[in-house]
Amino acid sequence: MYAPTPSSAAPPAPSPGRDASRNVRYAYLVGRLRNRQITMEEATELFTIMQSMIQTSEAARAAMLRIAPPPSAAPPPPPAPPAPPGLPMSGDDMLLVGLIGMGAGAGLLAAMTKRFQEAAPTAGSTPPSRSNVVSSTRKG
Repeated sequence: MYAPTPSSAAPPAPSPGRDASRNVRYAYLVGRLRNRQITMEEATELFTIMQSMIQTSEAARAAMLRIAPPPSAAPPPPPAPPAPPGLPMSGDDMLLVGLIGMGAGAGLLAAMTKRFQEAAPTAGSTPPSRSNVVSSTRKG
């Protein structure tokens, strides 16, 4: 982190060269921004410096693409071997089948859970106790 500097502090003395002075000024302005001591004019200057850095980077990238030799004509990759007769599905197909199976399983689980909840007795009604059922059958 940068230590706070008084707002009247001047930027460090620029080094010779356009890029060096731009980098020094950029570092100074970023420090001011991080310390929240930047003025609107400095923010505009920082934005301009950042835009020029992006343009320089894009120009360098474009130059590298022009300089780079064209890729050699590599032979096309060999065709994929045919699937064995016993396995007509590829790995991607098996992934899809697995996802479908998981979805079907989740649906079955949800249906079974709903059926069990509907079949369970509610809190208001109590099922007859086993002792009452057994005693009523023996008397008769």
